[in-house]
Amino acid sequence: MKLSLYNTANRQKELFTPIDPNRVTMYVCGPTVYNYVHIGNGRPAVVFDVLFRLLRSEYPEVLYARNVTDIDDKINAAAMANGEPIKDLADRFTDAYNADIQSLGVLEATVVPRATHHITEIVDMIEALIERGHAYAADGHVLFSVPSDAHYGELSRRTIEELLEGARVDVAPYKRDAKDFVLWKPSPDDLPGWDSPWGYGRPGWHIECSAMIKKHLGEHIDIHGGGSDLVFPHHENELAQSTCANDSRDYVNYWVHNGMLTLGQEKMSKSVGNVVTIHELREQYDGEVLRYALLSGQYRSPLAWSAELLQQAQTSLERLYQALRNAGNTGKTAADFADKTFTDFPGGVTDALCDDLNSPVALSALHELAGRINRSELESEKLNLAEQLLAGGWLLGLLNHNVETYFSGSEATDGLSDEAINRLIQARDDAKANRDFSGADAIRAELLDAGIVLEDTREGTRWRRER
Repeated sequence: MKLSLYNTANRQKELFTPIDPNRVTMYVCGPTVYNYVHIGNGRPAVVFDVLFRLLRSEYPEVLYARNVTDIDDKINAAAMANGEPIKDLADRFTDAYNADIQSLGVLEATVVPRATHHITEIVDMIEALIERGHAYAADGHVLFSVPSDAHYGELSRRTIEELLEGARVDVAPYKRDAKDFVLWKPSPDDLPGWDSPWGYGRPGWHIECSAMIKKHLGEHIDIHGGGSDLVFPHHENELAQSTCANDSRDYVNYWVHNGMLTLGQEKMSKSVGNVVTIHELREQYDGEVLRYALLSGQYRSPLAWSAELLQQAQTSLERLYQALRNAGNTGKTAADFADKTFTDFPGGVTDALCDDLNSPVALSALHELAGRINRSELESEKLNLAEQLLAGGWLLGLLNHNVETYFSGSEATDGLSDEAINRLIQARDDAKANRDFSGADAIRAELLDAGIVLEDTREGTRWRRER
């Protein structure tokens, strides 16, 4: 497999060469769990899930860590506003996040570390930074000394003025330099905290990821992913901490960042208030539709989120399922191809994904297979193409439903049951057999009014629920 990835550190696409071809390591920054996550948070989960699937098809072992930040000022504030224990709120929204991304077809990561479970590792790393002259204690805080790292700013390519502008968000009197950032801060009695050499307190955000990576993946990893909004300051600070604590410039070989989702003219953001949550969208759309929409744009580019995008995704997904239906229902789904190796997957899909995860071209390759199914008149060829389509679908995390289940949909309490639909179809068939065509048309119209679309084929009448 010749996989090229755009490396943010070098601003170019580079051929992926693992540190150890028998053990690939990847870390992706997960959410801060203080509310339901918005669909923009679903983009890195889906993008790096595709990369995880691709890597698994080639390498014997892929260790994938996707963290959860469960200690943060935003979590504290949300819990206090709700009048509930902070841990309860963090646990509740961690569970909600897991349910949301599972609905998007995201595979379980190898490890899902939580910040609060790694206080010992965080304290150890802070102590190492102090011993090496890269951090200092002041007024119950511990801060990283930015001037101590001659390489600081290389990842984000920020100027000193830009670094200062970012630092002025929190310029405290105990800082030696305005750019210095917090590794540890004191906690009052009513907030979570842990005993440490610097007093009762809690970790800063950036140090958490550095400690979790070292614990679960090692000091030097292959791939670090996340949204482009994390390049500075989060990943810049993380890089500084880890390289200084480990006394090595080797930390991450490939920094990979996805672009943001936009709603209207602005980036989707909770702070702006222009968010659409996955939780809300799941009430209207199947998770595969949301995933297809997220994959419809190249991952590094911004993606405009809209009702039109979702409608296009739904229509496109239905075309793929319809092609599988036309091939004859084999009973298989994409999950049946999870253990295939790289060369077993359709070349059009793998070629696209190996070119910096070009998911729009990979989706086009799926539709090319669907078109070949629809044009073929040989049953054996249709079945072979259907298997290729399902295999390609697995790499993209799509086509996970049984075909007939997909078209029948879930039985709504206020809609017709499957049994009632089949009875009406039989009554329509009987009417046509008795040449009562107006009666047959009336039944078709009745079903259509109920959201049931009929399709007459040589094998009989098929139906699907309108979505």
